[in-house]
Amino acid sequence: MKLSSPSSTKSVWLSLLWLAAVPVLNIFYGVLNHAGNHVYSLAISLDSMIPFVPIFIIPYVLWYPFITGALIALAFKEKRTYFQTLIALCSGLVISYIFFALFQTAIERPDIRGNKGILFTIVDYIYRNDQPYNCFPSIHVLTSYLILRGTRVFGRAIWAMTSTFSILIIVSTVLVKQHVIVDVAGGILVGELCFRLVGSTFHFSSSRVKSTRLE
Repeated sequence: MKLSSPSSTKSVWLSLLWLAAVPVLNIFYGVLNHAGNHVYSLAISLDSMIPFVPIFIIPYVLWYPFITGALIALAFKEKRTYFQTLIALCSGLVISYIFFALFQTAIERPDIRGNKGILFTIVDYIYRNDQPYNCFPSIHVLTSYLILRGTRVFGRAIWAMTSTFSILIIVSTVLVKQHVIVDVAGGILVGELCFRLVGSTFHFSSSRVKSTRLE
């Protein structure tokens, strides 16, 4: 088994400091999470056919530790993919916040008053602490999709597990009525765009460095 050198491990821990950019950017989520002058609905007829399934609040709330844990694991596995995923994530957040500021959307949530049980308690907590705005594109979907893309470097078995949980989170957004289908599509589109652009930028930069060294 190959052991990492102390200097290599220190470099990874320093790289993890960049994770602080995510909670800093999340400040803007709270600032924008309210109705603007114009609020739009992107619900389509198919959304009304999707049932409310409270048990999916479990993967929904496990989203944050899942994203954080996956990014930390990526940093130790392959720093290039870690930075590609993290930069794509931060870029996606910025794009999402621009949408929230200029094209605020909202979702109609089900009335869960009178329902008892731990699942409804968690749903009620989410509903009370997260206003029904900032819907398009879905940040839950955006970030989960990026983890699905980034964790391919772990190999088939681990990637299957991370992909499964990423998909569960993505599906949960519509089953607990936090998002509509268009929000999901928007999150995936923004995530793929950012991941590819960052990857292309990394490739171009590395090619330029190699070219410069050969001159």
